[in-house]
Amino acid sequence: MRVTLRRGSLLALFLLPGQLAGQTPAAAAPAGPYTPDSYEQSSADIPMRDGVKLHVEIFRPKGATEPLPFIFSRTPYGVAGSKGRLGGSYLPMAEDGYIFVFEDIRGRYRSEGTFVMQRPPKGAGAPANAIDESTDTNDSIDWMLAHIPGNNGRVGMLGVSYDGWTTAMGMLGAHPALRAVSPQASPADMSMGDDFHHNGAFRLSYGFEYAWLTEATRENSDFAFDRYDTYEWYLNVGPLSNIQAKVLGTKTLPTWSDFVAHPNYDGFWQRQAMRPYLTRVTVPTLNVAGWWDQEDFYGPVTIYRALETHDSANRNFLVVGPWRHGGWSGGPAQKLGKIDFGSPTGEYFRRNIEAPFFAFYLKDKGTLTQPEATVFESGSNRWRTFDRWPPREAKTRSLYFHANGVLSFDPPAAGAGPAFDSYVSDPAHPVPYRPRPIEPTYYPKGSGWYTWLLEDQRFVQGRPDVLSWETEPLTGDVVVAGDVTAKLFASTTGRDADWVVKLIDVYPEDYPADFKLGGYELMVANDVFRGRFHQSFEHPVPLVPNRVTPFTVDLHTQSYRFLKGHRIMVQVQSTWFPIIDRNPQTWVPNIFRATAADYRAQTHRIWRTPAQPSRVDIQTVAP
Repeated sequence: MRVTLRRGSLLALFLLPGQLAGQTPAAAAPAGPYTPDSYEQSSADIPMRDGVKLHVEIFRPKGATEPLPFIFSRTPYGVAGSKGRLGGSYLPMAEDGYIFVFEDIRGRYRSEGTFVMQRPPKGAGAPANAIDESTDTNDSIDWMLAHIPGNNGRVGMLGVSYDGWTTAMGMLGAHPALRAVSPQASPADMSMGDDFHHNGAFRLSYGFEYAWLTEATRENSDFAFDRYDTYEWYLNVGPLSNIQAKVLGTKTLPTWSDFVAHPNYDGFWQRQAMRPYLTRVTVPTLNVAGWWDQEDFYGPVTIYRALETHDSANRNFLVVGPWRHGGWSGGPAQKLGKIDFGSPTGEYFRRNIEAPFFAFYLKDKGTLTQPEATVFESGSNRWRTFDRWPPREAKTRSLYFHANGVLSFDPPAAGAGPAFDSYVSDPAHPVPYRPRPIEPTYYPKGSGWYTWLLEDQRFVQGRPDVLSWETEPLTGDVVVAGDVTAKLFASTTGRDADWVVKLIDVYPEDYPADFKLGGYELMVANDVFRGRFHQSFEHPVPLVPNRVTPFTVDLHTQSYRFLKGHRIMVQVQSTWFPIIDRNPQTWVPNIFRATAADYRAQTHRIWRTPAQPSRVDIQTVAP
């Protein structure tokens, strides 16, 4: 969720990783090519309505001959290196000519005040001087309009991750001068599907390391692990209760304390969730996401869908490409991990979608031809456009689990082998979420974190606690265009369990396009569900041992073409460590307060009968 430059390479939770390095210039816009001398820089400290001053860095084009609009970005990651964005992620716009303003939010870097992680919007009836991110945005815009000369009275906002969230919060306030916004990889609900939790399961390594990053000091600070493999470090720490007792000691991280105090989807998390506030489309909105975003994929799609119900003027747009978190914001973005998508998708987005969007709404330039949904279909490696997402023509097909590891579009028949597959899940030996050793998330010398969603899943094949079902080689293309949902019928000998489901493209063993990808198992969609929340995320209940229970696991949405000759695979497991904390698999009211004795191995069963047909439902369109 991190979006900022850092010492060497600090990406992050609200990450804007693509802004860090390796950015490729786009073609020159009519205003002329950008050079480091094209803009003059100044600084200011802007007073907010409660007297707190927020620091900004301002970049104005030299020799501008007409009033220009603002591009405004608000960040918790520091604005000292913002000039680099003009020659990188913002290059097409810098060549076209804007006034760029970058602001440190409250309590971070050179801004005064107190930082509050995901500060909730102020409620109705709050005092006139009450503040939130929306009021800080509006106060800043008021100051910019009055004190920065040469502006045309229009403002656009954009940002990735936390900066995307501050953009969305500014959109809620709808200052009259705010004419276009692009929340990119913005979290929308930190308890349901973004950085800190997925369907009730806690994202341990990310949650702890990000809380330390943003709250240990006023500026970014990495936790000093005493070993390279954090899988081993987190396992040795033991229960979550040991983090405060044995790691933090007397030090307080407010966000970690919030994790402990609010293990369920209570009012604390609900007040932060963005969906209830998205009751209207206040300004044209370009929502941006990456299919392999390791931090905030849930958020931008959720924001798009919530706004879409109120979009009578057709000003709510969605763009999703083959990107990691923020991967569209710098460099060509043609490859991700070992996968080549055949074209510089990041350059295409910045030059042909993002820059024209802001030019149209802020400068009355050009004709906006942006379709409502622009998505990259991986597999065929082409951009596709639709008048909504998911497409109107999408139909649901089901991939059913069968005996002997068979996956098929045919439902199970009565008497066709055993009724279930089973495995023992042992919290003492959890399945790693990516190949070990697992570096710290923000390891300054490079971390596999940024591309782990594309790791070859053969690294867990053969583990007795991972189940796999696989189709025969496809006789024709299968085109996913829409939602992917797992419907599991499962039982456990314990009273709680996690269910991790992965939809995988299995490449042919003979793969002439790149022989090193022969047999590659590319994860296309995935997520985890914590069993205790199968009835309610607010009020968890224990599972009944050995009772078959239905679970629905949202695997989100995808645009992906499984090619003829490939196979489709589904994997199910119950640990994904240390990105997801270990479920004790016994009943404890609050897993953050569990003891070592609470963690026990349990036997889990996945049922696949006509009455209990475990499967993955995919929305598809014709090839």
